[in-house]
Amino acid sequence: MIKKIGQTVRNKIHEYLYTSGYIGKLIIASILFVSRGKASRKILIMQLLFTYVEALPICSFLAVGIGTAVLFLGNSFLASLGQAKLTYDLLVLIVVRELGPLLIAFIVTARSATAIATEISSMVVGHEIEAYIATGVDPIGHLAAPRFIAVTLSLFFLNIYFSLFGLIAPSIVVQFISTTNIAEYFNALFQSLTVRDVLISLSKSLIFGMIISASATYYGFNAGRASTEIPMAGLRAVGNAFSTCILADVIITVMTYVL
Repeated sequence: MIKKIGQTVRNKIHEYLYTSGYIGKLIIASILFVSRGKASRKILIMQLLFTYVEALPICSFLAVGIGTAVLFLGNSFLASLGQAKLTYDLLVLIVVRELGPLLIAFIVTARSATAIATEISSMVVGHEIEAYIATGVDPIGHLAAPRFIAVTLSLFFLNIYFSLFGLIAPSIVVQFISTTNIAEYFNALFQSLTVRDVLISLSKSLIFGMIISASATYYGFNAGRASTEIPMAGLRAVGNAFSTCILADVIITVMTYVL
């Protein structure tokens, strides 16, 4: 039993060191990405197209729906308590600070993490990664770094896009459910929205983007040789990205309220 416990601890330490080394090398490769060739830049552009551009419709739809629902429910409930002005604080809290970044992270995870992990694991099963190494091409710098950059940037800009739609769309709805005009709406909204809220939201989006892309590429490269490992790599990447993003969101939220 002692031998089994020791072996488990040693395997956990080895896994932790391996993961830390991979993340460090991925970050360095991303910083040095400007020196990569056209092939790597094409991967970056295609990943931006898939992760950012193609996700804009669903993000705008969700932003309009959530922003409108928060305004409608907040206006109905808080107005009955004589605290209608708190509706704008609630709108900023949910759309900008809390729900927006996390919801975008879930969308990107569901769409891109699975695709990236599946694609890279297919290359591992097909011995394409070995071919890259044999020809002197670093697979992390060529395959993982552009996806790491693209997913992080995509989540950052999608979060801004989501926040804008989630805050602007309710200004139209408010014309039908209250006597507040658009000028009064934006005046009250900007009084509730602070630079701190924006910085917290943007920092969350960057951290979530790095978590999702690192998790997807990590599990893609660590797939086994059997073809059954391909879907398993996608499932592991999605599960790890979901849980890590939620954990990171809790830590950041607690720190923002404590500090």
